[in-house]
Amino acid sequence: MWILAIIFFQCILNVFSEDLRSSLYFVNASVQEVVFASTTGTSVPCPAVGVPPASLRWYLATGEEIYDVPGIRHVHPNGTLQIFHFNPSSFSNLIHDNTYYCTAENPSGKIRSQDVHIKAVLREPYTVRVEDQKAMRGNVAVFKCIIPASVEAYITVVSWEKDTVSINVQTPRFLITSTGALYILDVQNEDGLYNYRCMTRHRYTGETRQSNSARLFLSDPTNSAPAILDGFERREVMTSHRVELPCKASGHPAPKYRWLKDNRPLEPDSRFRQSVTGLLIERAQPSDTGSYVCEVWNSYGNAEVVGRLQVKEPLKAVVSPRKVKGSVGSQVSLSCSVSGSEEYELSWYRNGEIIYPGNSVRMTGNNRENLVMAGMAKSDGGAYQCFARNGKMSAQDFVQVILEDGTPKIISSFSEKVFGTNEFVSLFCTVKGTPEPRVTWTLDDEPVIRDSRHRIGHYTNQEGHVVSHLNISQTTGPDGGVYRCICNNSAGAVSYQARINVRGPASIRPMKNLTAIAGRDMYIHCRVIGYPYYSIKWHKDANLLPYNHRQRAFENNGTLKLYDVQKDVDEGEYTCSVLVSPSLSTSQSVHVSVKVPPTIHPFEFPRFSIGQRVFIPCVVMSGDQPVFITWQKDGQPIPASLSVTIDNIDFTSSLRISNLSLLHNGNYTCIARNQAAIVEHQSQLIVRVPPKFVVQPKDQDGIYGKAVILNCSAEGYPVPTIVWKYSKGAGVPQFQPIALNSGFRIQVLVNGSLLIKHVLEEDSGYYLCKVSNDVGADVSKSMYLNVKIPAMITSYPNTTLATQGSEKRMSCTAHGEKPIMVRWEKEERIINPESSHRYVVTVKEVADEVISTLQIRPTVREDSGFFSCHAINSYGEDRGIIQLTVQEPPDPPEVEIREVKDRTIALRWTMGFDGNSPITGFDIECKNKSGSWEMAQRTKDVSPQLNQATIIDLHPSSTYSIRMFAKNHIGKSEASNELTITTDEAAPDGPPQDVQLEAFSSQSIRVSWRAPKKHLQNGAIRGYQVGYREFSTGGNYQFNVISMETTGDNDHSESVTLDNLKKFTQYGVVVQASNSAGTGPSSQEVISTTLEDVPSRPPENVQATAASPEIISLSWLTPPKDALNGILLGFRVIYWANLPDGELGEIRNVTTSKPSLELDGLEKYTNYSIQVLTFTRAGDGVRSEQIFTRTKEDVPGPPAGVKAAAASNSMVFVSWLPPLKLNGIIRKYTVFCSNPHPTVSSEFEAAPDVFFYRIPNLSRNRQYSIWVVAVTAAGRGNASDIITVKPQTEAPAQILTFNGTVTTPWMRDIVLPCKAVGDPAPTVKWLKETNGSPAPAVIDSRRIVQGNGSLVIRTVKAEDSGNYTCVASNSFGPDKIILNLQVQVPPDQPRLTVTKTTTTSITLSWIPGDNGGSSIRGYILQYSEDNSEKWGNFAISPSERSYRLENLKCGTWYKFTLTAQNAVGPGRISEIIEAKTHGKEPQYSKEQELFTSINATRVRLNLIGWNNGGCPITSFTLEYRSVESPTWTTAQRTSLTKSYILYDLAEATWYELQMKVFNSAGSAEKRVKFSTLSYDGSTIAPLVKAPTVSVDSTSSNEGLKMVTIISCVLVGIVLVFVLLLVLRRRRREQRLKRLRDAKSLAEMLMSKNTRPADTINKQQQTLRMHIDIPRAQLLIEERDTMETVDDRSTVLLTDNDFGETQKQKSSTVTHTVHYQSLSQATGPLVDVSDARPGTSKSNPTARRTAKAGPAARNRYASQWTLNRPHPPVSAHTLSTDWRLPTPRVAGSVDKESDSYSVSPSQDTGGELVHLPPYLRMDFLLNRGISCSGTGGRGGAGGEGAMGQACLEPQKSRSLKRPSRMAPPTPTEAPQASSRASSRDPVAQWQPGSAATLPHREGSELAQAAKLSSSQESLLDSRGHLKQTNNPYAKSYTLV
Repeated sequence: MWILAIIFFQCILNVFSEDLRSSLYFVNASVQEVVFASTTGTSVPCPAVGVPPASLRWYLATGEEIYDVPGIRHVHPNGTLQIFHFNPSSFSNLIHDNTYYCTAENPSGKIRSQDVHIKAVLREPYTVRVEDQKAMRGNVAVFKCIIPASVEAYITVVSWEKDTVSINVQTPRFLITSTGALYILDVQNEDGLYNYRCMTRHRYTGETRQSNSARLFLSDPTNSAPAILDGFERREVMTSHRVELPCKASGHPAPKYRWLKDNRPLEPDSRFRQSVTGLLIERAQPSDTGSYVCEVWNSYGNAEVVGRLQVKEPLKAVVSPRKVKGSVGSQVSLSCSVSGSEEYELSWYRNGEIIYPGNSVRMTGNNRENLVMAGMAKSDGGAYQCFARNGKMSAQDFVQVILEDGTPKIISSFSEKVFGTNEFVSLFCTVKGTPEPRVTWTLDDEPVIRDSRHRIGHYTNQEGHVVSHLNISQTTGPDGGVYRCICNNSAGAVSYQARINVRGPASIRPMKNLTAIAGRDMYIHCRVIGYPYYSIKWHKDANLLPYNHRQRAFENNGTLKLYDVQKDVDEGEYTCSVLVSPSLSTSQSVHVSVKVPPTIHPFEFPRFSIGQRVFIPCVVMSGDQPVFITWQKDGQPIPASLSVTIDNIDFTSSLRISNLSLLHNGNYTCIARNQAAIVEHQSQLIVRVPPKFVVQPKDQDGIYGKAVILNCSAEGYPVPTIVWKYSKGAGVPQFQPIALNSGFRIQVLVNGSLLIKHVLEEDSGYYLCKVSNDVGADVSKSMYLNVKIPAMITSYPNTTLATQGSEKRMSCTAHGEKPIMVRWEKEERIINPESSHRYVVTVKEVADEVISTLQIRPTVREDSGFFSCHAINSYGEDRGIIQLTVQEPPDPPEVEIREVKDRTIALRWTMGFDGNSPITGFDIECKNKSGSWEMAQRTKDVSPQLNQATIIDLHPSSTYSIRMFAKNHIGKSEASNELTITTDEAAPDGPPQDVQLEAFSSQSIRVSWRAPKKHLQNGAIRGYQVGYREFSTGGNYQFNVISMETTGDNDHSESVTLDNLKKFTQYGVVVQASNSAGTGPSSQEVISTTLEDVPSRPPENVQATAASPEIISLSWLTPPKDALNGILLGFRVIYWANLPDGELGEIRNVTTSKPSLELDGLEKYTNYSIQVLTFTRAGDGVRSEQIFTRTKEDVPGPPAGVKAAAASNSMVFVSWLPPLKLNGIIRKYTVFCSNPHPTVSSEFEAAPDVFFYRIPNLSRNRQYSIWVVAVTAAGRGNASDIITVKPQTEAPAQILTFNGTVTTPWMRDIVLPCKAVGDPAPTVKWLKETNGSPAPAVIDSRRIVQGNGSLVIRTVKAEDSGNYTCVASNSFGPDKIILNLQVQVPPDQPRLTVTKTTTTSITLSWIPGDNGGSSIRGYILQYSEDNSEKWGNFAISPSERSYRLENLKCGTWYKFTLTAQNAVGPGRISEIIEAKTHGKEPQYSKEQELFTSINATRVRLNLIGWNNGGCPITSFTLEYRSVESPTWTTAQRTSLTKSYILYDLAEATWYELQMKVFNSAGSAEKRVKFSTLSYDGSTIAPLVKAPTVSVDSTSSNEGLKMVTIISCVLVGIVLVFVLLLVLRRRRREQRLKRLRDAKSLAEMLMSKNTRPADTINKQQQTLRMHIDIPRAQLLIEERDTMETVDDRSTVLLTDNDFGETQKQKSSTVTHTVHYQSLSQATGPLVDVSDARPGTSKSNPTARRTAKAGPAARNRYASQWTLNRPHPPVSAHTLSTDWRLPTPRVAGSVDKESDSYSVSPSQDTGGELVHLPPYLRMDFLLNRGISCSGTGGRGGAGGEGAMGQACLEPQKSRSLKRPSRMAPPTPTEAPQASSRASSRDPVAQWQPGSAATLPHREGSELAQAAKLSSSQESLLDSRGHLKQTNNPYAKSYTLV
């Protein structure tokens, strides 16, 4: 295990100490447990390091230092602990399964490592098993490798095998979990054919095991509740690791899963992921700990897995603070923070020794995490460690505590100073020390007393120093003296002093008498107060001191020092004299007494022996009397029990002992004391005793590997020394010293006994115990140690092989103390040879070994396994494990058919028992069914890694027999089961003949061919595959393939049309024939090109530049070649002018062959819209986007008109019109006035927006010539016409405004100007032309004449259009002008038709409607898929009349509407039409066989027979089930392949199959029944049609119920179908009746609508009648003038269709009915108060509403138009107001116009109101009678209303309210609210009463107000009535 050592030494990741000077630190030893195999051993390095190198030692957890055991355990000098490999018999828990730690020690301290648990794993027998499993097909199966609990922790599943082949975990259906389980997902039938087994490996010994083989038993899916297959109870994982919580269940239907944590649903977390096996948690966190529940359920029940997850964090301990520096005596506090667990035990260590609480040590906190140590001593410094332990986990951290000397030191202090009286004095001392020092103050050695004048305080500064201060206020003389600050703490004391002088009379403080000790030094102080003074002197006996060398006087402070005081000389009186002034002194005396301390004469105890007598005197040689003498022994008074006598006489004391014993040993002290001092003297008394044995050694036994103590103990004084010697073996003893330093295996105990901790065989021999203490003679004694060896197996085979049926011998060699018994076991079963005759055991002894042999005869398969031989004696037991493998030939494989083809047969086999010898190969034999096996074709030595093979080069449709053999090193198996198989048919070998291509259109090619030659067809040709691709020389493009079925006639050609090809592109085509076996070879590639088409992209980068006022230069780029779709013939430029009034000029086009062109002859300074397109022979392509370019500016043309009128005798007014051709921006106008002409007398300028000018100061009656000129930036234009005028006093009225046309959008305010002048001022009135003659204009709130004569019309309407005459007059004459007001409205709806469809495009064309008085600015095309609410739109240029929509869905109906836009806004939406792209639903060819091959478990489906119907297949759904199962199995694919295989079917079973194939046009379905074959390939009985009586009555009843239900449904369908036929016939009759009524009405109206020939318009009109009827629109027009209409939307009606027998005069007219095939979302409000005259275009109001809601109201007229050119007729304009009947002027008549028009109303207030959309209204139209009530405009009551036409609604016929639906809304279409109308009944008009209409009251007409016309065409594409429930449908009847 040296790898561990490498890991340790390479992972120095974290040094705990932050102090770089620290000399001890730990490597982060992450390994806290070392597990190793007994056969390998291990090495564990000590994770502690030191600088300088530390001494490394290992200890057991108990604290005992470990010792070396030779060959078993050894500690290397570098600190690595090595445990050697060992035999199982040598296993010792103390060594091989124990907890260790190591220490590192150097001068800086000692630290210990974390605990390391070392465990040895022994080799022991075990087997792994796998159990058989059951599973339902399509469900999941779980195999588990069952491992014995005793070794489970060491075993890992490394792989799973399937028939000896390792399972690839990359296979989607196979998965091996982290716990070693094998998951098989979506179980198939083939999974039950294999044997499964697991392979394991021992993590430490490396042994591998292979489990037994297990099978998977399958069943059909049956409804069942979930059953748990894999779960968990408890999982533990370290934090940040990945953990998998298994949860898998079986059941049908497939169960669903939900996870809960602590009874709550799992919160969303990216770390949690539900996998196939259960719940996967990435990077586990401690918060993930908890109880997890996996809920499993389906519709038949539920189950759950409950388990607990424990996320563990690694223990981590951190000690703070990280740096600890203190001083001796201070307090140190440490804190240990532990993370990773809430439960742990915490211990503190100092220098590797555990710390216990005590007087100076406190541990606080819940886990003693705080360590507080007071009064630290110098020895308390070193390494402090915190250990946290939880089970086998431990963590530690340490800091180094450095203690410094904390003795106080004075940093700063006061100095000597002089102060005056009453001054303030402050003294301080700054001191440092640890712990914090205490400071006291003294004055002249007396404590300073605190009072009101003396204050003492202290504080700690920023450096941590103590500052103590003494403050004295109002000083006096006694305050002077020597001040001292004394600083002390537990580490020591220091002081400082200085003198403070206070001015005042000098004096001496009183002095006390002193006592001195002779021989010592003494100080005498003279305390002087007051200042100043001159000197201080000392005298003794009138002698001035000093007078000898032992005296010294300090004159400055008055101190006298006496050295080595002598009693005779120094004792006496001393006087201190202070000279206050030169003439004055003062003095005081003090008496000194000298005391002499005692002196002891030294003494010593001589050497004594036990029993002797002792006398020792203690004599005080000098010292003052009295002297007191006492004795002590060992520091205590001498006990009376020792019988020691003490005699004291004067200055002596003696100690007497009459009988010495060992109790008298000790230190004796003599103590002398007097008034001067206490002195003592000490001496040791030793009583010596010769050695003797207490316990003598004697012979004993020791057991190998165990500990033994050789007893030997002795006594004596001094304590004797015991030495052991050893002589190896049992011969003559030759004693040698025992080495006691060899790893401490052998130690001498305290009592002298010899401990051998681990007895070895070489320890046997003689041992000598020798005792000595230098008193008397040495003693010794020898003994013999007999080492007993426990029984040990020294030799045996680990593994051995045997051949089945042979004899096998296995031997074990045992060693140890005899007798040794050897016992044999087979997998824990004792072998008894007497009861089993196949076993024979023999034993023989060779030297000191015993050999036992087990003989097996003969061996059988069951003998494979683990045998063990057990050796047993009185001292122990050992065993050896032998794995015996019995080998034999393998079992034969089980063979099955995997696949059968025309020339090959694929086999698959399942391997049986391999005979305990690896399979070396397989032999396969194949023969014709009728042949013999001797003639068989043989394939030998197939690789043993394979479990399948394919036999090739067979003949199609031939029957073969097949069998197999397996082989290993032992031999060959028996023959396997025999299979009989017939090969399939083969695909054609020849291609189709005579392949020809014909281009059909720009996107289609017709392909024709003949079948392949007969002899190459290899069966009946069922269909063909046509492949086509764009042709290129390199053939880079892939073929697109379409399939078709054959016509069945091989003698005639086949054909198919290829659609959706690229235009004008060369294609290559190949054809292949196919039969039930497959597809044959391709024909030679044939080339053809599609026809030309119009270009699909416009020219690019169209640029336009104005070259001159009349020329624009154009350039562009030709579109890419692939967008031309043909040969480019040229370019076409379309352009038109955008006129200043917002109208569009004439649309022109010009062609060119070059990519540039100049447009000339253009209008000057005009903005042009320009588009460019390319064209080919097929026509025009796509136009480019409009670009706008303005020609350059030029001089303007002349003003369009000039007027001048005299306003007085000196003033003339001039007015003019702008030039017709502005040719630029008018900058100004110049008015010229001359008299005479052409001399210019005056020139005036006017602003460009001013058209009037007043010329004053002219001469009366003089004629002036006046003309006007316009000016642009290019210069002055041509002059206008010259007019003459004379100023005069009596000026007739003249109007300066010009005649002309005023154009305005509706709903705006318009001003009609009429500026008149004259003298006197003229009056102005306005006339409006009504019925061909002018009449006074109506003046009301909407029409106002202003003071300047202008007519203002507010919110102009269509009815305001017409000629307005302004008449101005005065007394001298009138004048008038006529203004034609034209009101512009949004354009009418275009007429939209479909002109062409393909599979992906629809081309639309249209005829514009009335432009509403303003040029069409463009179109908005809206389209939508049928039954879709989403509409798309395209903006189209105004010059376009057709549009092609590309990229549409194939075979899909689309709806289209078109809206025109002009300057006013968007017009009405066209009628919705619908069209369908080419293509249809898929279908299956009846000629194609669906099943190409069927066997017992698989079916191959032939999908070539599906025809896509012209639209690509998008997907198909396939479902199948057994006829006895109600559950369908579904398989869906996104693309249709040639074939599809159904796997895992049950053999000999009838199945039901249904397929649905989808394309964009729809779907098709095919259902069939089939049966699988039996296992031997035979067919099964057909299904019985009649239900058979079953034992299970329930199933029989269910079948009967099903038959009854189906019968009822079929009868119901038939009845509904019959009912629909009846309704359809009835509706058709109603439709034809309405058509007949419409035709009759049209002919009647045309015959009556005549007018004189002189009123015929010069422009010939077309015969046209467009009438809305309830369910169709009728358009009757001349055949030769009608445009071509798509046949799909036109139905030709004859007189027979109408059922008429008489024909009118107009019978030459062909009647054509046009009807709408689409619904329209919006419809107009029908109201005739706003009839717009002069409209000759058809604008039907009948519409179909497709999923529409309330219609949005358009703001302009919808009308019906009846036109007839010959004979000339007059049309009456109908303008009845349906809301408020207006009185009619008596005698007025209708003015004939060109058409009948009915338009929706715009009321004055602008509010739009219409009836609810569910009302159905009938309109009645009649001519020649009066309308009921007061009538509308142009209608009076009574008979005076001849010629009037009435249009009025009938009462509602349907009151069913619709649901709201959203309509497609045109751009900017205004919304209108819906209001309910009265539903009061009104009189019904009866048929046949056309000449008489019932009279109606005005209230009835008012209640029939504003209608919402949302109509629907109910004819389908075949001209029949559609079945609809559209609630918005309205019926309008025109009678």
